[in-house]
Amino acid sequence: MIEILVGSQMGAAEYTAEQVADTLVQAGYEVRLHLTPDLEQLARNSTWLVITSTYGAGDLPDNIQPFADQLAQDRSDLTTVSYAVITLGDSSYDTFCLAGRKIEALLAAKQATALGIKLDIDVLTADLPEDQALAWLPQFMTLIS
Repeated sequence: MIEILVGSQMGAAEYTAEQVADTLVQAGYEVRLHLTPDLEQLARNSTWLVITSTYGAGDLPDNIQPFADQLAQDRSDLTTVSYAVITLGDSSYDTFCLAGRKIEALLAAKQATALGIKLDIDVLTADLPEDQALAWLPQFMTLIS
């Protein structure tokens, strides 16, 4: 099971997550897409793929902030969870992709296992965020197979 947790303020991360989810389903994976992630609804013995944008001054989008708060306050460990993070950001800011690093730190603090890959997407590049994510996806699939 792949749990895709979406943090999207303006829609780009949500669209990217939908494209990634469709591709994973076509490849035969069981996927659940969470547009408003809730810690209690996530399978603990699974892979979590967080796809989030960075908003404002390195903040998490409004729809994923409550999940981050839940994660910070939860006392259980997540040793049975493996994860990877895709973050969309604007490299002209010094807080480039900071939201993804915040989520990574929270997951690491709960002893979740990092898959060792992440993707920081610079929205200033010519390539569409979803195209960059789909190009990265085979590497992710290799690690979870």
